[in-house]
Amino acid sequence: MSQRVVTLSALAGAALLAGAGAYAFAGESGNTGSTGPEVAKASVAYVAPTADKDGSLTFTARVSDDSGVRNLKVLAWPASMAPAPDAEDMAHVESATCEPSGPSGDKAALCTYTVKVTSAEAAESPKGAWHVGVLASAKDGGRTFAPKAAGFTVKG
Repeated sequence: MSQRVVTLSALAGAALLAGAGAYAFAGESGNTGSTGPEVAKASVAYVAPTADKDGSLTFTARVSDDSGVRNLKVLAWPASMAPAPDAEDMAHVESATCEPSGPSGDKAALCTYTVKVTSAEAAESPKGAWHVGVLASAKDGGRTFAPKAAGFTVKG
């Protein structure tokens, strides 16, 4: 089982799993005193596991900041979870892989995070709406937390 699934299990009491879909969001800046990075074009895609093959959940977003992008932490969580995760919870989850993109070089990055979903994890996951939260960090220390960067539905 991946560290990502273990982290989610500890926070949500369930394994990671998904349906499909995405929606736009507006981020909230952290308390660092500087402007946080911008997270745009966030999307999530899910491939359901089958009897003989694992599925996957893939989150992708474009992150940019004048100082450059340090990292993007990613956490999928069921909408029924109370309380919702906060920026401090994000410190304990895995990071997406971020590659420089576009004309601004290392000031913008395409960040992608993929996690395997087994049939057993799928069976244990809460059904219904899920969100993907992100914490983007810039090289100058600025942060942006978006608890609902993208969303999907787990179907029963």
